[in-house]
Amino acid sequence: MLLILVIVLVAAFLVVAGGGALFVSSRTARRRRVAAPDRESLARPPARPPQPRAPGTRVPAAPPGEAPPAEAPPAEAPPAEAPPGGGGPSEALGAPVVQAEVVLEPEAAREPEAALEPEAALEAGLAEALAPARRPHFRDRLGKARSLFAQQLAGLRGRKRLDEQAWEELEEALILADVGVGTTLRLLDHLRARAKEEHFDSPEQLVGALRDELVERLEGDRELHFAGPEATTVWIFVGVNGVGKTTTIGKVAMREVAEGRRVVVAAGDTFRAAAADQLQLWAERVGAGFVRGNEGGDPGAVVFDAVQHASARNIRLVLADTAGRLHTKVNLMEELKKVRRVADRPPGSVAEVLLVIDATTGQNGLVQARQFGDAVGVTGVVLTKLDGTAKGGIAVAIAGELGVPIKLVGLGEAPEDLVTFDAREFVDALLG
Repeated sequence: MLLILVIVLVAAFLVVAGGGALFVSSRTARRRRVAAPDRESLARPPARPPQPRAPGTRVPAAPPGEAPPAEAPPAEAPPAEAPPGGGGPSEALGAPVVQAEVVLEPEAAREPEAALEPEAALEAGLAEALAPARRPHFRDRLGKARSLFAQQLAGLRGRKRLDEQAWEELEEALILADVGVGTTLRLLDHLRARAKEEHFDSPEQLVGALRDELVERLEGDRELHFAGPEATTVWIFVGVNGVGKTTTIGKVAMREVAEGRRVVVAAGDTFRAAAADQLQLWAERVGAGFVRGNEGGDPGAVVFDAVQHASARNIRLVLADTAGRLHTKVNLMEELKKVRRVADRPPGSVAEVLLVIDATTGQNGLVQARQFGDAVGVTGVVLTKLDGTAKGGIAVAIAGELGVPIKLVGLGEAPEDLVTFDAREFVDALLG
């Protein structure tokens, strides 16, 4: 009986000990499976850390079977441990993996300035280069003359009634503006008669009448004339030294070439080599023909050769320079008459004799115009440097004393600053 009890206890002990060992061995195996790395994950190459990308770039899609790369977080974090089995929830459920295209939002930044395409920039540059030069306005260039004349007329305009003192102030203003004594007196006589007839009672009415009288006296033939179709037209430029005669010829040549005419320039000033060199530069610049002679040679021969040269090439316009000479030198004026006679021989025909006057010379320019007019028959005046004088009244004196129209005026140094004279625009700029 005792023996049987001992056997039962031993058997029970063995059963309990065997169950515990089995439980421990199964638990240890489970722990080893969890701790052991996944062979499939070890076979995969390590994932690259996300690279920084410029704002607005697109992240390329991942190949099939792989998850798209995620955007880099602000702070680096250790990579998550791969779950057992090597797949995510979608793989576990057998659902298809959708590869989404990830677009990074660009950072808020200042928009760059719009830039022209190369073709557009080239077209804009060509358009600016080929655009015609802007014609200068008298009001913009006659600031000195307007300032002086307006200052003189300020007392007149400030008066409440038109009395004798007002007439004296107007006379003083005209003389100071270089209109000249004779022209001023004749102008005042006309204004007094008009004021009496129209019953002027205010200075403003007088200034308005003065504006009309000045425009009427300055009006004239502004056209530069050409000879007949079978002749070669010759324009002769005369004047004393230093008035801008050679430069004026170059600017006129540029104007005519721009209008489609073929031109020959004759360097008739054989006494000053620099004049011929300067004129040659102008001719080359504008694309005109050029004829010159020997230094100290006969200017008439140079003009004659230029006319023959132009006629042989069917060129219908010759611009002839002449030596600058004092109007008081009788022998030089006689030589100028000879140049005109030679230029007027067929096939040449003198259509214009243009006297170039420096506007800053004042009343001396009027004396020059008289002497040259008697010698060669001046047909028009070119008034240069009008923008640099405070006494624009010389234009009124020339037109009033001689009856010679002012055809061109220089309002600056640029070629486009030589413009056709406009009487109304000139007077409006002078009186303000």
